[in-house]
Amino acid sequence: MEIRFEAASTDQHFEQILQLQRQNLFTEISEEEQAQQGFVFAEHTVPVLKRMAAHLPQVVALCDGGVVGYNLAMTAFMKDEMPRLAPMFEQFERNQYKGRPLATYKFMVGGQVCVDKAFRGRGLLRKLYHATRDRLPPGYELCVTEIAARNVRSLEAHKKMGFEVINTYLDETEFWHVVAWEL
Repeated sequence: MEIRFEAASTDQHFEQILQLQRQNLFTEISEEEQAQQGFVFAEHTVPVLKRMAAHLPQVVALCDGGVVGYNLAMTAFMKDEMPRLAPMFEQFERNQYKGRPLATYKFMVGGQVCVDKAFRGRGLLRKLYHATRDRLPPGYELCVTEIAARNVRSLEAHKKMGFEVINTYLDETEFWHVVAWEL
């Protein structure tokens, strides 16, 4: 089965992203499955995804025309679009990478990455991030995101890919790892 990577551009792409997101949303799967398979936290809508896509590519992995993985990318403008993300952006403003404040870097925010269970173990997370990096406008230096500390599978996959933990913090309900990857 051939897997292609492209920027999401159709309503079908965005709807399929949301379908895969719902299948892996922490509120929809058991704690056991969360521990074994990982999970996603944020819920998006088609209009939000389209606003994100207007600024940065939202890369999808396609197999037989269907979305089997995605990597959402955003800029700091989403701080105002998704108030639930405000604590993350506030943390980014307080963090440093290699002795410099994050604010001095041009960085994209990893908005969420997810791979269909049937396609895991094939290196798609790495390929999705690389496909995103290759489609970014010039000048971006880092990808920064946060991962729930209890999402060990995701954290390990990101570390394996080259992400570094640069901070850990507690919000109202979760411990989070802030991670960065040099583009």
